[in-house]
Amino acid sequence: MVAQPGSFQLEILDRLSDIPCQNWNALLPTDAGPFLRHEFLSALEETRCVGGNTGWQVAHLLLKDHDQLIGAMPLYLKQHSYGEFVFDWSWAQAYEQQGMAYFPKALCAIPFTPVQGPRILCNKNRDHQLIEERLIKGLKTLVMQNNLSSAHILFPITLEANGFKKNGFMLRDSVQFHWHNQGFENFEYFLSALTMKRRKNIRREREQVARESICFRHVPGIFSTVADWEFFYRCYENTYLEHRSNPYLNLAFFKLWAQRMPENLHLIIAERNGSPIAASMLVVDAENSKAYGRYWGAIEHVPCLHFETAYYQAIEYCISNKIKTFEGGAQGEHKMARGFLPTTIQSAHFIADPQFAKAVQHFLDREHQGIGAYVDELAEHSPLKSTKVQL
Repeated sequence: MVAQPGSFQLEILDRLSDIPCQNWNALLPTDAGPFLRHEFLSALEETRCVGGNTGWQVAHLLLKDHDQLIGAMPLYLKQHSYGEFVFDWSWAQAYEQQGMAYFPKALCAIPFTPVQGPRILCNKNRDHQLIEERLIKGLKTLVMQNNLSSAHILFPITLEANGFKKNGFMLRDSVQFHWHNQGFENFEYFLSALTMKRRKNIRREREQVARESICFRHVPGIFSTVADWEFFYRCYENTYLEHRSNPYLNLAFFKLWAQRMPENLHLIIAERNGSPIAASMLVVDAENSKAYGRYWGAIEHVPCLHFETAYYQAIEYCISNKIKTFEGGAQGEHKMARGFLPTTIQSAHFIADPQFAKAVQHFLDREHQGIGAYVDELAEHSPLKSTKVQL
C-alpha cells in the first residue's frame, strides 16, 4: 500500500479474484467493452495465461478511499514485450546497451488484445479528473520507487492519452484497419460501395471457396458446445504451430471465457461435407455496436478460406446484426483490399531515465511523421468509391 494525502490509498493487487466481480465492473464506463470486464481479466489469471512464469506479473493498481474502491488500472510487470502489439524491442536493446535493465517494465494494457479503450477506471460518482491524476502519479511513483525502466499504456482512448501526455508520457502512433457499416442492407450493397477492382477481387475469392463445397456454421456463444470450443482451439493452436510459435492462450481459458461471457462470443466454423475444417471467433459488443475479429485457424489449407472465414463471414454477420464497426486486429494492409480502412490510435510511454527519454522522444517525433505519410499514402488507395456511400 502507498499512502496518499487525505483518505486515499494506492494498492497493488496481484490477483483480480480478490475483488468481487461487481466492484470492478462498477468502475467500467459504458464504452469499456468486454475486454476490461472482471470475467475476462480474471479468466486469464485463473487459467495461467498471465502470472506465474509467463512474464506477465499481475500488479493491478487500485485507488481506494476508506477501503472503498474508487479507481483502478489493469497493470502488469512485464519481463518481455510479447503479446503487446506495440513494439519496443529496439528500445530494450538500446537501454541494455547503456548498462541498464529494461525489464521488468510496467504495462497498463489488455493482455494479447490490441483494442482501444479506457485504461483508467473510475467510480461514476467521484471526481474523474482527481482519480485519473492520482492513478497516473501513482504509476510513475511505482516506476521510480521500484527502479523500473518505464511504464507503457497501450491503446487508451484519446481523452486519456492526452491526460497521460500532460503528465510526462510520450505518445506513439499505431495503425489498425477497421471496417465500417454504412447502413448496408446486405453483402452486395457493401460490394457496391467498393471500387471495381476490389469488388471483383472479393467475388473471385469467395467463388474459390464456394467451389470447394464449403459451408459455414455460425454459433452464438450462448449455443456453443465444449466440442465447438475444442475444435476452435485446435485451429487456433495450429495457426501458431505453422509459424513455429506457441499460443498465448490455452483451451482452459477459452472454455472459461465461453462459460462466463457467452453473450459476447460468436464462432464461425467452416465445414466441408459436415466436417469442420476451419474456424474464427468474433467478440461482440452489442451495446457499443462493435465486433472484434480475434482468432482464426484451419486444419487444412484451402485458398482464400482465411479471407472468407475471418473477414467476409464476419462482415455478413455485422451487416445482419447492424453492427457499426468491425475491428480486424492489429496490422495487415491486406485488409484494405477487403474493405477495411486505416485508423490511427495511440499508446503512451513514460521512460524513467531522462536522457533515454529524450532519445525516445526524438525517435517518436520521426516515427509520427512517417506514420502520417503512411496513412496519407494508404488513403490514396482506399477500397471505397468515395468517403460516403450512396445506396
